[in-house]
Order: sequence, then structure tokens, then C-alpha cells
Amino acid sequence: MKPYFKTAASALSCIALAACLSSCAGLNWGIGSVHPGETESEVRAELGEPTGVYPDGDQHLLEYMRGRMSQATHMARIGADGKLISYEQVLTLQKFAEIQVGVADKNAVLRIVGKPHEKDYYERVQLEAWSYGFKESGVWDSFMTVYFDKAGIVQKLENGPDPMRDPGGRGHRGHR
Repeated sequence: MKPYFKTAASALSCIALAACLSSCAGLNWGIGSVHPGETESEVRAELGEPTGVYPDGDQHLLEYMRGRMSQATHMARIGADGKLISYEQVLTLQKFAEIQVGVADKNAVLRIVGKPHEKDYYERVQLEAWSYGFKESGVWDSFMTVYFDKAGIVQKLENGPDPMRDPGGRGHRGHR
């Protein structure tokens, strides 16, 4: 390839990358900047409309699910006084560990980690599966699945590599 073609190809690649980054920046994939003590309307003004709202006693949670590939869901806890108590990323091993097998139901799971990225039902074992793509320990592309029985009670949790990001191409749910 002639040198001026290489330069033109590099320039076009840089322009395409800049355009992509510019358009992606407008999607608000960040976690936002809110602080305890702000009112719920200030939180909504900064973060936008939540993807879910979950009552929790005299408090409620505003869910900000960023999508499967961003591996993030943030929860803003609003107190009875209408002010922000906390704002945190909930797709973590620590939060998944709060889900009690044999005790937690679907509403509890929603309050702990929010809506799943995928739902499946396994007829043979009679279990519903809610799956979450997340960045385990800030490093590994992981996939946590929470299994519910017919009564909606958690029966088990299963963690493994995220099949959509697994370089081995293991496919859906890690099955070949």
C-alpha cells in the first residue's frame, strides 16, 4: 500500500473512532454524580428517570440499569424524608452474597440487584433463571444466575464467565 493511502486510512479510522466516542458519550453510560442529602427530584434531574422503583419499608430504591454490556446497575436509596441516603453499583459479589438461598424471593432480589439482563425458564428442573452480566472484582467478565422455584423463592446462585464476552466462544450459558 502506498504511504499516502496508509495515512488516509489512518485518518479515516481516527475520524470514525472520534465519531463513535462522541455519539456514545451522549448515551449517559456513566454513573452520574449525586450525593447523600440531595432530594429525589435532584437525583432524577441528574440521573434521569429510573428503570425501576422498588419500595423498601418507608424507603424506596431507584434503579438505574445501564444494560447488559455495561455490566452496571446502580441503586439510589431514597429515605422517608425524600432525600438520597446512598447510591451504589449493585452488580457485585458482595451484593449477590446478600441473596439468601431458600429465603429471598423475587422482590428481595429486585431490591438487592435490580432487574435481570436475561430471564429463562428450565422446564426439566422447574426453575426460573434471572441472569446478570457484571464485572467481577472489577476485572472478570462474569455472569451470575439466580434460580427461583415455582413459589418464587431463590434455590441457588451460579456464577461463571459471561458467554457474550468469553474469548473461548462458549456460547449461551457456557454450553458448547
